Amino acid sequence: MKNNYKSVFDIIGPVMIGPSSSHTAGAVKIGRVANKLFGMVPPKVTVHYYGSFAQTHRGHGTDYAIAAGLLGFSPDDSRVPSAPMIARQRGIDLRFVEEEGESPIHHPNTAILQMTGDKTRVTVAGCSIGGGIIEIRAISLDGVDILPAGPLPIVIFRDYSKQMANALAVNTDLEEKAPFTRRQVLRVDDCDIYVYDIKKPMQPATIAYFEKKYPAAICL
Repeated sequence: MKNNYKSVFDIIGPVMIGPSSSHTAGAVKIGRVANKLFGMVPPKVTVHYYGSFAQTHRGHGTDYAIAAGLLGFSPDDSRVPSAPMIARQRGIDLRFVEEEGESPIHHPNTAILQMTGDKTRVTVAGCSIGGGIIEIRAISLDGVDILPAGPLPIVIFRDYSKQMANALAVNTDLEEKAPFTRRQVLRVDDCDIYVYDIKKPMQPATIAYFEKKYPAAICL
């Protein structure tokens, strides 16, 4: 995908615990997205690596980076290297699998996280494209498949009331505060799911506004 870097600083990479912006900082961000989609630290996670991730994850710290993101740590958190131990101490069943063959989302730095809880099943397919920048190319929420454009930010709104007024309110707020380039609507038995690909990075205050006003919204 093209034009996914917003500035030269994206290519340089973020402030982080190393060694690699793509294999470490990017992996933390994939884990953080997974945490947000699950709604909490998931009790059981299987991480499937493809391509370069499968070949170099141990040496580049990808395992502890994914674990750190799942725990909600930021890329520059000093606890990142200790994340697998912290996860085990919290009773999280975390496993890593090296897959052969091409990535299902067609990128060499691919991690697919399968998370399960008592009543929740979430799968996230993400890739790290360099400089700590990630794309989320596939999501499954309790069996509902979502295919975002890839680059973040993404906003997902689950409307369990199925009232059009709620969707219109979200649309209006996004158009004013975080314009989107694409909207998908998925209608399932218990809710309508709206997926928005946002044009520019969202400010923390904007994310806080949406998550407070719309508790069913997930800002990635």
